[in-house]
Amino acid sequence: MRRSPAGAADAAGAGSGWRRLGYGGAMDFEVRTERLILRRWRDTDREPFAQLNADAEVMRYFPAPLSHEQSDALAARADVMFDVHGYGLWALERLDTGEFIGFTGLAPMLEGVSGSGEVEVGWRLAQSAWGHGFATEAATAALRFGFETLGLAEVNSITAVVNIRSRSVM
Repeated sequence: MRRSPAGAADAAGAGSGWRRLGYGGAMDFEVRTERLILRRWRDTDREPFAQLNADAEVMRYFPAPLSHEQSDALAARADVMFDVHGYGLWALERLDTGEFIGFTGLAPMLEGVSGSGEVEVGWRLAQSAWGHGFATEAATAALRFGFETLGLAEVNSITAVVNIRSRSVM
């Protein structure tokens, strides 16, 4: 699915906003919504992220669950994207509890898929975060950031046809 600025403008919510943080890095943006913080990754995110990536239900539409090592490498790549591309996959934190619940953000489309070389919005959340609208809220904020801050003309999203939960976010 492709989104343009007009297709994403209404859903972000009045509490959405971003700010530039002054602690280094090329793009240290923190995005806040009414209930979430989309932020750069921390070492403390690695353990809950590994648990999320080892969950067979979370990884149902991926080739396989990830090992702890693979999960750590994914978190590192996700965070480095901000310095390389000016955008990336933010760690996703609940404002009310401070709990890490997954990631949401923008990433280059992978080689070999339709849209390769373009930008994709994506998400992966722990099962405990499913069904609360967090993925939609965070993806909408990421889209707003892409269109309004980065000036992107278009953002893609892909998933398995049978992944109804992700399709409903799209």
